[in-house]
Amino acid sequence: MTTTPAAVLGTFAEHLRTLELPLPVEGAEDARREVAAALTQLDDHVIPRVESLDAPLLVVVGGSTGAGKSTLVNSVVGEAVSRSGAIRPTTRRPVLLHHPADEPWFTGTRILPGLARVTGSGGGTTAEAEDASVAATSLELRSLPAIPQGLALLDAPDIDSVAAGNRELARQLLRAADLWLFVTTANRYADAVPWEVLRTAAERDVTVDVVMNRVPEAPGVAEELAGDLRAMLERQGIDADHLLLVPETRLDAEGMVPEEVIAPLRERLVSLAEDAETRGRIARRTLAGAVGGLAASAREIAAHAAAQHEEAERLEGEVDAAFAASRERIDEAVGDGSLLRGEVLSRWQDVVGTGEFLRGVESLVGRLRDRIGMALTGRTAPAVKAEQALGASLVHVLIDETARGAERADTAWRRSPAGRSLAEGHDLSRLPDGFGEEAAASIRAWQGDVLDLVRTEGADRRTKARVLSLGVNVLGVALMVIVFVSTAFIPTGLEVGVGAGAAVVGQKLLESIFGDEAVRRMATVARERLTARLDALVNSRTAPFRERLDTLGDLRGGELLGGDADALEQLAASIREQA
Repeated sequence: MTTTPAAVLGTFAEHLRTLELPLPVEGAEDARREVAAALTQLDDHVIPRVESLDAPLLVVVGGSTGAGKSTLVNSVVGEAVSRSGAIRPTTRRPVLLHHPADEPWFTGTRILPGLARVTGSGGGTTAEAEDASVAATSLELRSLPAIPQGLALLDAPDIDSVAAGNRELARQLLRAADLWLFVTTANRYADAVPWEVLRTAAERDVTVDVVMNRVPEAPGVAEELAGDLRAMLERQGIDADHLLLVPETRLDAEGMVPEEVIAPLRERLVSLAEDAETRGRIARRTLAGAVGGLAASAREIAAHAAAQHEEAERLEGEVDAAFAASRERIDEAVGDGSLLRGEVLSRWQDVVGTGEFLRGVESLVGRLRDRIGMALTGRTAPAVKAEQALGASLVHVLIDETARGAERADTAWRRSPAGRSLAEGHDLSRLPDGFGEEAAASIRAWQGDVLDLVRTEGADRRTKARVLSLGVNVLGVALMVIVFVSTAFIPTGLEVGVGAGAAVVGQKLLESIFGDEAVRRMATVARERLTARLDALVNSRTAPFRERLDTLGDLRGGELLGGDADALEQLAASIREQA
């Protein structure tokens, strides 16, 4: 399926507009400027020229401060249409000169749509911004019969203007040119700034004519300067179509260059206007270079976009690692018996007794049956207190380790500019209000799940009486203790030193009622449900970090630019063949 040039350019423009480059990673600012420049060039020159290959050739007159651009333009048309003088910058608002018959090409927003149109009155007196630091936002249009039909002249601000806004506007206008008429002087043609811009023109294969102004008339000087300038152009890879030398001369009373001096430049412009084939070749060559340059920009921007995506993934990985460490610590506390210390161990021993834990299941059941009577007298059963102590101990570990995870993640983020930009103004390490209550409620719900497991397993006729005689809470706490002591349900190592004897009694008690297979199944289900609740609680604590990451938007837009670059290169090759 053939894709039209307009579709290729439109797709590329849309991908640029939706591209997200929010993180302050290395090169991000350059990438944002590259995106803005590419969009501007698409709107100012590339799309309009693709859609209107027969439109007048736009010749942008650019160069260094004081090179005499405006004077040359005024002299070519025979009247003062652009401000000239000693005060810098002189050209503060760009002036576009066109033949009256070509007016429809420029009064609309076909090219340079970001600049408002103003109809000038001559002499450059309508410049909108006397403040040289303010860049112009409008384009002055002048309709003149002296401009040959099929060609337009645009007098741009200085490329090395003292005003930053004017410098950027000059570069924008040069990117919109079909032909760049570069004006320099005999004593400033080697300045660094113009050559930096010229190298950009070479990279994009922009057609360039060069005018060396104010050439001394001493014998042999013109030839020497012309040879040196041509050699410099060749070294920089710039294939100038024409090199015109304008000798140093006195201006007439109206500030114009004498007719015999300006005639070669006027003749060059007239010949261009009269030669449709040459105009078409220049327009297509410059267009192909611009499209090829956009393809290179697309690849460069795509690389920066990929760096943004990788940085976001790295930041997300730091959050995952910090909270994964917290989950591991919580699992260790749940599985190594460390929760069976202090009050928890004391309350559990109140349930099963504090001596001769392995005396035998029958006597143990008898003692536990005696303790159940306490509930009938209105006193809180030891099993309930043990259950509460277990829950409180787990909640304490959960809150403590989760808070540490948040602190680790926040610290990791603040080590990099990208992380700091996301964390700035947000206390991500602080526990949100109500997290403690949420954790306690979730653990209580899990304990309710354990009690339901006991009830369900003891629902058959054989075990129901024994479950009721001992109490669901007692058996539930015994099952919780097993879960807290070991995922394998066989206390070993460190666990032996932290109430393992009591845990063994609880395990044998459950096995005597339900059987060892049922106990293992119940413990597995209880542990899985506990794990699910712990995962949910810890993951909820990552939400503030993930919300900050979500503000970045979709950072995968750069993946589309690789395909755009391929399509742009093919389009450039096609246009170059036509040229």
